[in-house]
Parts: sequence; C-alpha cells; structure tokens
Amino acid sequence: MSLLFQAYPLVRPALFSLEPETAHRVTMTSLHTAHDLGLTRLFGGAPHQPRQLMGLTLKNPVGLAAGLDKNGDHIDALGSLGFGFMEIGTVTPRSQPGNPLPRMFRLPAAHAVINRMGFNNDGLDTFLANVQRSRYRAQGGILGLNIGKNLTTPIENAVDDYLTCLAGCYDHADYVSINVSSPNTKNLRALQGADELSSLLQRVHEARERLADQHGRRVPLVVKIAPDLDDGQIDAIADLLPRYGIDGVVSTNTTLGRDAVKGLEHAAEAGGLSGAPVRDLSLRVISRLRAQAGKGLAIIGVGGILTGNDAADKIAAGADAVQIYTGLIYRGPALVRESANAIATLSADH
Repeated sequence: MSLLFQAYPLVRPALFSLEPETAHRVTMTSLHTAHDLGLTRLFGGAPHQPRQLMGLTLKNPVGLAAGLDKNGDHIDALGSLGFGFMEIGTVTPRSQPGNPLPRMFRLPAAHAVINRMGFNNDGLDTFLANVQRSRYRAQGGILGLNIGKNLTTPIENAVDDYLTCLAGCYDHADYVSINVSSPNTKNLRALQGADELSSLLQRVHEARERLADQHGRRVPLVVKIAPDLDDGQIDAIADLLPRYGIDGVVSTNTTLGRDAVKGLEHAAEAGGLSGAPVRDLSLRVISRLRAQAGKGLAIIGVGGILTGNDAADKIAAGADAVQIYTGLIYRGPALVRESANAIATLSADH
C-alpha cells in the first residue's frame, strides 16, 4: 500500500502538464479502471478509527469533499482510497454544462486551485442511478449527497430546487449537504443571509419531517458555508441551524479572497480559491461556530488540508471530522491515511 500511495509524487508532474480538467478525467478514469481490475485492493482499505458523527459511524474521520465526483461516477473506486466517509455532488435537479472553459486553474506555488465550474453535472436522475449502482454504502461506507440549485432557477425560487433534490436523494443518502456557498452560481451566497437562510431552512425542515415519516428514517442534514463570512454572519448561522433541526455544518467552501496569492499566475481568475490559502480562514469559522453553537452541532472541517497536521488542527479547532479535495491534487491519496493518523495521535494525546 505504502509504495502505491507514495508513487503519486512521481506521477504528479505528468498530470500537472495537462490542463486541470483533463488531468482530473485521466486520474478518475485510471482509478476507475484500477478498481475494476481489482488493483485498488492493494491500497489496504480505510484506516480503522471509528468515529460517531450525527448518529453515523464513520470508518475514520477523514472524508472526501464534494466536487471531486459531481455525478457519482466513481464512488466505489474513490471509496478504495481509505476515506472514512465521502460526499459527492453538487447535483442540481436538471443537467447543466457549468461555466465556459477554461474554468479551473492551478497555483502550485501556493498549493492552491481556483475553479469556477458552476455546478456542472448530469442532473438528478443520472446522479441517483449512479448512487444506486454503487456498492459503497452496502459495504459500510457513509455517503453524503450534496445538493444545489440550477443556474437558470431564479434565486427567489431556489428552495424548489433544494426540495426536489432532497426528496430524490433522501432514501439514498446517509446525510444530505445543502450547498449555499459556491461562489460560482450567481447570487447563491445570498442564501447565507439570516433571513434568506431562515426561510430556506424552514422549508427544508418541513420537507425532511415529511420524508422521515414517509421513509421511516431521519437523514441528517448539513449546510455548507463560505469562509468569507464575518463574525456576525457566523453567529447568526450558529443560531439558525439548531432552530430548524439542522444536524451539522461543512466549514468551509472556497474563498473569493486573493490576498494569499497576489502576483501569482492565474491569481486574478474569477472563481473560488481552494487549498492552502483557505486553511486559516476555515479554522477561524470552525472555532467561531464551535464557540457559538456548543457541542450539539456537528462540524466537518474543510479547506487547506495539505498535511496530517492540517487535519489535526481542524479537529483541535472544534471540527468533528474533516474532508479533503485540493490536498489530494497536490499530495495524492497518501494524505488520507496521514490525516487519519494525525487525528488519532491528537485524540490519544488528549
């Protein structure tokens, strides 16, 4: 396992010579093929460090962040990399192409990526067919489904898209993540305002109650928020989520800030910045949320995890679990086990 994972730095230069979306497709196709051939069994599976989150038992507290597998095409293959849980999507009710190319840019000097993908996906029906075809959940994996709104849906009707996706995903998800923080769908982040979020969550809460009665199970709900919120906005969110029975928060999405990458090639590109520059922004939001919400709210820490120590810092700041994405691009799958081991060491020390 170690040799296979440690080989990624040898492969990375070839991948980085490709346009980022092309490199992503090549990587996913190769991983999928390796899984189909049974080669991913050599990866050794997920580190066994069980952790409870929202009533769910994670194999370990290191998850895959949404965005890497938008359509759920590669769930089983990605599950072989050792994640304790995975979140796929973002899915919208109808298929949409996303924003024009190019729309993803690497900033290697900053261990960062800028993307303006725009929720490109094949739509809810295809997404759910892929989820149902996968075996990850049947084998004990915890799968979160991340939902959003279509670009062409007016912001005042956004709740309709979320409710459509929630109803479709409900019976096939271990938890559902409500994405109101992507910077790449016009006006979407306005849904994080106290009044807007309250209105949205009330409708979502009512729908979840009906779905829970219908399906005989209560699926946890989390909200994915931005790292660019001020303290007042964070406090308002910490107050609102428990009021509407929301179980947790994913903290955080990408940032619109560019201070950490000024002067670098592609730094002026529009879109959300992820990777190392988001690390401290995410920690600030996690710490504030935990202080305001107390222990009852589950927090999944995301943003700038490039080392095991970065993952442990998220837990120390108040997160219950973490997710990685951009770190995989720069470090490869060895980062999953490294992060799980660092969190285990932190827990043992405390």
